[in-house]
Amino acid sequence: MILSDKTIAMMLENGTLGISPLEKGQIQPASVDIRLGNTFGVVEDSSSGIITMDREISYKTIETDRYLLLPGQFVLATTMEYISLPDDLTAFVEGRSSLGRMGLFIQNAGWVDPGFKGEITLELFNANRCAIELCTGRRIGQLVFAKMDSPAEKPYSGKYQGQRGVTGSKVYMDKDRAQTR
Repeated sequence: MILSDKTIAMMLENGTLGISPLEKGQIQPASVDIRLGNTFGVVEDSSSGIITMDREISYKTIETDRYLLLPGQFVLATTMEYISLPDDLTAFVEGRSSLGRMGLFIQNAGWVDPGFKGEITLELFNANRCAIELCTGRRIGQLVFAKMDSPAEKPYSGKYQGQRGVTGSKVYMDKDRAQTR
């Protein structure tokens, strides 16, 4: 069941759901707007020119209020908001259609597990032929909340728990990675 603005406001009021900072105008009929933070991350070039899933990836972190996303460029960004989900609530990260129409793709995995706490790292891609200026504080997407039929038996406690700022891929830490080498 998707949560309404009334339920979201009630959960924020009683502390069941945490979103900070939050302005009242961010609460929409069936979602909460999320805003672009001031931290961006760009994959650093490797000597081999290859990124593998079994080694840590180096990122250059940039703190700025304005970031120029070049055509065809990929960058990680973070939300201003730190969220805390209870064990019986999940969230979907959705991009804004107004930004998609500019060629800005928010390639987020799109799913926030119950029990997650942290800022959300977004994957942004410019599919346009023109650069796109990204500004801190602008609405970048929205969170749509869904109530689960019961609390999660094992709420999220993974490698991204508590993240602040841009957090690069930690796929190299996966326990289930193939041992084919």
